[in-house]
Amino acid sequence: MIDSYLEKVIIVEGTSDKKRIKNIIKEHVEIICTNGTIGITKLDELIDFLEDKEVYILVDADESGEKLRKQLKRGLPQAKHLYIDKMYREVATAPEHHLATVLLGANIDVFTEYLEMG
Repeated sequence: MIDSYLEKVIIVEGTSDKKRIKNIIKEHVEIICTNGTIGITKLDELIDFLEDKEVYILVDADESGEKLRKQLKRGLPQAKHLYIDKMYREVATAPEHHLATVLLGANIDVFTEYLEMG
């Protein structure tokens, strides 16, 4: 379910990515899963919904993640792109302290204990 009142939205690929970052984020942020791919109709709906929101894209550092990132970049040019280190490849398996640092760098409030883990 999408909360229309939330100003910040993070787009991720899968539910495991969503679960991973949801625990790290301190503020209320909507996290939307694309489930790896996104069709034209779904993308159009997403574009309409995200028109007045602060949008962040955090996808895996692999071929499918980059394909999705390019697709979202065309449809959501105002979105801010967040990148995990390529050595971790997947958001779901990246260390929590690394994800916390990436999110904090985008001015997304995170629980400080995740920053101290590194």
